[in-house]
Amino acid sequence: MTYSADFRAQVIKSVKNKDMSIRQACTFYNVSKTALQRWLKTPSIKQTRDKSPTKIPNDALLEDVKQHPDDYLYERARRFKCSKTGMHTALKRIGISQKKDLRASKSVPNKKSDVPE
Repeated sequence: MTYSADFRAQVIKSVKNKDMSIRQACTFYNVSKTALQRWLKTPSIKQTRDKSPTKIPNDALLEDVKQHPDDYLYERARRFKCSKTGMHTALKRIGISQKKDLRASKSVPNKKSDVPE
């Protein structure tokens, strides 16, 4: 969870004005020392990552989805040598959901049941 910019500014102000030490501010505001030191270094809230994802390239993932449209996450993860969670995140990043629906599956033909309605 991200703390609000107002709260961060209040904590930074109390430390920079020498009203409190870093340790006292951490105790009073119930914030970790590492977080407070990071705020003092860069007070703005980060909105993006510093680096692009490198484990699973988007173009290779799109090609894999085209070649194997019905594969499960663990099968894709095995091919890319990563975890299922990492594969889920990569697919979500490029806007592909992995909802299995046998009616929409290309590998399973559409079969009607033998039970009359």
